[in-house]
Parts: sequence; C-alpha cells; structure tokens
Amino acid sequence: MDKKIIAVNAGPRKGWNTDTLVDEAMNGAKSAGAEVEKFNLFRLEKYTGCISCFGCKKEKYKGHCIRRDGLTEVLDAIRKSDGLIIGSPNYLGDMTASFRALYERLVFQNLTYNKDVPCCNENPVPVLIIMTSNGYDHFYDNLLRNYQNFLNLFVGPTEYFVYGETRQLKDYSKTDWSWYFDAEEMYERHEKVFPQKRKEAFQKGKQLVL
Repeated sequence: MDKKIIAVNAGPRKGWNTDTLVDEAMNGAKSAGAEVEKFNLFRLEKYTGCISCFGCKKEKYKGHCIRRDGLTEVLDAIRKSDGLIIGSPNYLGDMTASFRALYERLVFQNLTYNKDVPCCNENPVPVLIIMTSNGYDHFYDNLLRNYQNFLNLFVGPTEYFVYGETRQLKDYSKTDWSWYFDAEEMYERHEKVFPQKRKEAFQKGKQLVL
C-alpha cells in the first residue's frame, strides 16, 4: 500500500518561494511512490490556534483536537498520514500565524501532562519543515530547533530545511527598499541558488517516504 504524505503551505503567496519548495518536496515524495495531499492554510475556512478548551485531554478524545473549523480536515489528514511536509515563510522572526495555529493544535492534542506517558500520539510520522527567510540560512537555527524538539516529541522525527536570503519581489524598482536590499544581488542569488534549493527540497521529500 502506497504511503500517504500530507503537504501544508502555511504561506500566503501562491507560486513563490515557500509554495514552490513545498511543491518540490511533494514531487520528491511522489517520485518515491507516495500519494500526496496538499493544504493551503491561507485558503481554508476560518480557523484559530489552540483555544485551551482541554477537550483533547478527556480520555475519549485524547489525541484529537475537538474544535471544528477549517483546520479540522488538516489535522484529521495528518493523523492518518505517513508523513508531513509543512512550509512557512519567516515573518518578523517567526513562522506565520497560520503555521502557529496548526502547530499549536497538532502538538497540544498529543500532550497528556502524564509524566509516565507524556505523548498519546498513536501514529508518529516523519516531518519536514521548510522555512524561507530574508535572513541567512542558519540565522534562525535556534527557532527551528525549538520547533523540531516539540515535533520530535509529539508528532514524529523532524528535520528542517531553510532557503534564506530570498527574493521577495519580481521588480524591486517599484519599492523604496534600497536601504536594506541590493536588488541585483537578490536577482542573481535567486537565479543561481534557488534551482539548487528546489533540487534539495525534492530530495528531502523523497527521503521522507523511503
């Protein structure tokens, strides 16, 4: 039976850096024989992060977030999957609010507060985090290691992949960002580095299945 991989884009921009790398990882998973389903968090029905209702701490609901909204189908799909790819741009030093909403509910539903059995996840799956950022590739390692540690504990073995110093716009001349960005350097890096990052994302997605 083919493995089922869930891919999540937690960024708003279709066809740009994060979305493209998530798609490449999906293609890698497909090349290894997996079935892949993708969710775009910015195009779902209304949802929130964890509302601290503690419904998932009741015995009959353990491991299941009981809030019903736009994230419910994503959480249900991840729970039945064989792996998770989730990508997010970095906004102001962290992942997007959409990423955080999913992350909170994905992790908290499996946290038991029981010292003997701290996690009730019955289906640990490998996770690949993809982050795009204006910062250098290793600038946010501490942030990503923190996410990695929690996902390791409550979802499954996690690794992260970063594409830094990204190109944000097709035409920088329409903005007054020259104090911060060298447009020519951004164009050149995108042409030289991004294709390699796409190949790396493809391989990461493939390895998630093998």
